[in-house]
Amino acid sequence: MRLLTTVAALRCYLRECRKISKVKLSENLLLDDQSTWYPTAVGLVPTMGGLHQGHLSLIENARQENSTVIVSIFVNPLQFGPNEDYSHYPRTFEQDQQICEQAGVDAIFLPTPEEMGIPEKNIQETHVTQVIPPSGMIEGLCGRYRPGHFQGVATIVTKLFNLVQPDRAYFGQKDGQQLAIIKRLVADLNLPVEIVACPTVREASGLALSSRNQYLTATEKEQATVLFKGLQKAEAAFRAGVRNSSQLIALVWEEIAQVSTISVEYIELVEPTTLMFLRKVQEEGMLAIAARLGSTRLIDNTILRDVYNGLRQPIIAIDGPAGAGKSTVARQVANQLGLVYLDTGAMYRAITWLVLEKGISIDDECAIAELVNDCRIELTPSQNIQFPVQVWINDHNVTQVIRTVEVTSQVSAIAAQSAVRKALVQQQQNWGQKGGLVAEGRDIGTHVFPDAEVKIFLTASVAERARRRHQDFSTQGQAEVSLEQLEQDIAARDYKDSTRTISPLRKAADALEVETDGLTPSQVAARIVSHYQDRLAQR
Repeated sequence: MRLLTTVAALRCYLRECRKISKVKLSENLLLDDQSTWYPTAVGLVPTMGGLHQGHLSLIENARQENSTVIVSIFVNPLQFGPNEDYSHYPRTFEQDQQICEQAGVDAIFLPTPEEMGIPEKNIQETHVTQVIPPSGMIEGLCGRYRPGHFQGVATIVTKLFNLVQPDRAYFGQKDGQQLAIIKRLVADLNLPVEIVACPTVREASGLALSSRNQYLTATEKEQATVLFKGLQKAEAAFRAGVRNSSQLIALVWEEIAQVSTISVEYIELVEPTTLMFLRKVQEEGMLAIAARLGSTRLIDNTILRDVYNGLRQPIIAIDGPAGAGKSTVARQVANQLGLVYLDTGAMYRAITWLVLEKGISIDDECAIAELVNDCRIELTPSQNIQFPVQVWINDHNVTQVIRTVEVTSQVSAIAAQSAVRKALVQQQQNWGQKGGLVAEGRDIGTHVFPDAEVKIFLTASVAERARRRHQDFSTQGQAEVSLEQLEQDIAARDYKDSTRTISPLRKAADALEVETDGLTPSQVAARIVSHYQDRLAQR
């Protein structure tokens, strides 16, 4: 792991990383199916240090999705007010360095304010160029109590994006207002970075992790759990049908009132993207809170989204190694539950067909990027047993032609292109906003739909997967391959998939693992359906 303290060193390091990544990609590009993705991207995790498990979750997500992970540690003076805790903010670099090294971070960027081109002054006193988000997003919630804070955040985040030029940057949902503002910043300024939101990480008590938690005494830590309890109480009421803002907020107040030492700054219900205040939740809302306990300021929030009462049906994400039966099982689950089977592989094939149809060279990534961002893909259920999902692209039914030898031979090269991957994942996530999907792949539950309500990790022994593949080859009339050879091939691939530093195969922490040895696809599907129904009942 490298420690970089200057802009010059950072830029030099990133140039070298991008060169090495391209060489490694060309040497190791073995895309065995259209859903596999080998990223060569740079991921940035911006922090102010004082790292904890919440930061570690951001780093772990970045490690899964990028070949190079940079963690910046910079206590930003521009986001602190005149009477705030800038001089006392936790600075624990030695511990932070250990955490980063153990988590597989490639480099830490640790600049001084001078290196970042700013004085150690707050945003009101500085004369540097500022990035000012829309007033409607920074005047409410925390902005009302911390004037200038989000201008300071936006200014430094923009500088970091310009310096690192990451493909992705990772932020926690705990700072919901900050997350919404940064997403808006990136969209409005057309910055070429994907903002990845990661779930809030909590202590066993429910207290949201924060660097400032170390200011709290043991007694105060216990008292602070009332914030999450209040949010939970409102969540329960929301699931029971309460949609009115004043009622939901009153429930949080009622819970917090039990701890007299907590001073509430605000409890508000807002739209998560625009931060506009809501009187009633129509689709989703962010119930946010800020309070002081002693000298410590605490924030928390929860997203209220009606998954099970008609606004959004659940998503079932099925991951697992090759040969575990994901596609067959996913189709059966979708059919039994009346959900849409999201055939992600067919999407990559459809793009490949269109590239060939238009006569575009497979190597012309610019033309392909333009094509994929200007096309319409539709997947519709069908009664056709052989083709249960009909695939349309730009109003052409390509269900059968995408299975030709010509398309199959080129789909891996198309799927390897970052613009294709990004555009199709965005389409998949757009479809996921309405829910009602069953999707399968290698990173469906960890990257594409990290908030899926039901996550499954299908697996099977090497011997069982080899037996199934052998049977498939026989049924399809393909050349005979011995079971021993198939077992060796699958074991080698498993090792490669699970140990590679770039996008290793892994089970999501909240996924149900299903061992499929000795089970038919119907039996596996039945177990997933049962688990799905249990989850609905719990909610």
